Amino acid sequence: MKEQMNYYQIPREEWQSFYTRAHMPLTQEELDSIKSLNDRISMQDVEDVYIPLCHLIHLYMKEFESLTLSKGLFLHRYVKVPPFIIGIAGSVAVGKSTTARLVQTLLSRLFPRRNVQLITTDGFLHPNHVLQERGIMERKGFPESYDMERLIQFLNSVKSGEDNIQIPTYSHSVYDIVEGVYQTISQPDILIVEGINVLQLPANQQIYISDFFDFSIFVDAEPKLIEKWYLERFESLLDTAFQDPTNYYYKFAIGDRQDAIKMAQSVWKNVNLKNLTEYILPTRSRADIILHKTEKHMIDYVLLRKS
Repeated sequence: MKEQMNYYQIPREEWQSFYTRAHMPLTQEELDSIKSLNDRISMQDVEDVYIPLCHLIHLYMKEFESLTLSKGLFLHRYVKVPPFIIGIAGSVAVGKSTTARLVQTLLSRLFPRRNVQLITTDGFLHPNHVLQERGIMERKGFPESYDMERLIQFLNSVKSGEDNIQIPTYSHSVYDIVEGVYQTISQPDILIVEGINVLQLPANQQIYISDFFDFSIFVDAEPKLIEKWYLERFESLLDTAFQDPTNYYYKFAIGDRQDAIKMAQSVWKNVNLKNLTEYILPTRSRADIILHKTEKHMIDYVLLRKS
């Protein structure tokens, strides 16, 4: 990777030595409930990678709060510390959601006085009927399929300290925005924003979503590995979807399995891989931390931005 010039590449064995903790802040059962379908993560991963990561985030938070205090002193006025926003990016099926939920849980446990909330940018996808009207249903997940203006307005509201902000909810089982169902964000100390598009530049905006971020993480792996995980996850979804006719994957689950897999391979090649290559990977160099995964979702090294 070209951007490694601006990163410290830290092997897992070295990274895990940066912070050691005697008490594990979550149980195996809790970890199992956090991880996404077909994702693999162990208590050892939590101890070796994620606990040191959360303490690094805490260092960034302390610097952020110190700078806010200094601004107040300069302005001779009280300046409220705005929410600390963490962006988590990466490909479809790379394990972003697991990372986001785990970081949320660990930060809540390690720093219990902090109110930590989590959203995914899936809620800012245009509803399917809008995508169909615009003729871009096959480009769902690409930058133009998101209501980026609404997402930026939301992040601005969070940074401004607004209370009870409602955002749309997306359901993966119905593959669409759920009409009339909202998630409420209420003045968090820390907000985690997870999605494939969080480090991208909106097409018609003069501001990056990442301009609102105080820390960002990119979950990385070789595309061939991600394709393997994507197809494994697809088959796992089929194994349960046949029981629910309302599930988006039901029609694939009750049909010919090989035809369904060929369809998923086509979607990976023509949609997800294209999106990854053209829009997601070019944003990797904006991240503060890159978690690099190898076989079985094992994190083998971490890249930490130098400046």
